[in-house]
Amino acid sequence: MSAQRVLIVGPSWVGDMVMTQSLVFYLKTLDQHCQIDVLAPPWALAVVDKMPDVDAGIELPIGHGVFALKQRYQIGRNLRKRGYTRAIVLPSSWKSALIPFFAEIPWRTGYIGECRWGLLNDARKLDKQSLKRTVDRFVALGAEQATSTIAISAPRLQANPDNAQQLRQQFCAGEHQSPVMAICPGAEFGSAKQWPGSHYASIIRHYASCGWAIWLFGSVNDQSVCREIRTMADVECTDFSGQTTIQEAIDLMSLSSIAVSNDSGLMHIAAALEKPLVALYGSSNPVATPPLGDHVLSLSLSLLCSPCFQRECRYGHRNCLTQMQPEFVIEQIDRLCAY
Repeated sequence: MSAQRVLIVGPSWVGDMVMTQSLVFYLKTLDQHCQIDVLAPPWALAVVDKMPDVDAGIELPIGHGVFALKQRYQIGRNLRKRGYTRAIVLPSSWKSALIPFFAEIPWRTGYIGECRWGLLNDARKLDKQSLKRTVDRFVALGAEQATSTIAISAPRLQANPDNAQQLRQQFCAGEHQSPVMAICPGAEFGSAKQWPGSHYASIIRHYASCGWAIWLFGSVNDQSVCREIRTMADVECTDFSGQTTIQEAIDLMSLSSIAVSNDSGLMHIAAALEKPLVALYGSSNPVATPPLGDHVLSLSLSLLCSPCFQRECRYGHRNCLTQMQPEFVIEQIDRLCAY
């Protein structure tokens, strides 16, 4: 019997793309010879390049939320010749199921979502009670029938150590070879996920005084908050925000000894690099989207108003984050470092 060839239609968010690898691992346990390709936008596809079990990443050159029916039809036609036997559609939108349909992939699995009957011929109802985590929902789609009893393997990304050292020389020439603390203070989703910059500045001052090198990570959109944190901390630290590609950020983060992060794509990347990680949760739910790793602490104050899943605090105070004091987070970092 020939091996399956699977097309995964991947999510748009970087963190969700990291969790997609758990599905890849599961598919390999079912058929170690299966070929797995991932279709995703370029910013998420960058993570796929660090997944050793994926055979190919295929760029989806269509912006988030753009319908582009003709373009999706052409991409589907071009994929027909690859001979996929199965497609697994992770996003819940109607348009995300179009390309596997146009590619005439015979087995097309996904959750019902936006009434995708016909586009999916293996449309499943999502049981949110038995599948509480996003990663569980992804992996369950890999099974031939709906199930909630699959053992989940944590995602693992493969950094390029040679490139990591070259980047360190490029950006940190002259820096002492101190242990590195990676700080990830941004969150593309919105400010309701962002621990206050003044709190980050406090822990940066503390650990810089203890001899740690401090590296700030983030996208171009995080440059202003990283600049603000540097100003408030008033200590030497290296700011990579907007200066690296996602692949380069992954390689550099692999050199860190510990990471402190909001609930973001970089949080999931740090966990997948098997870094000790302190993850800070505000408007989101650490039960639904936890970082997966052996040395991870997810911190949440669990206030009555959270998780609210809003981009901005509806009350304007962000107490779920502002009341999480730096001294408490420092205690948790020290606890993690003691292992």
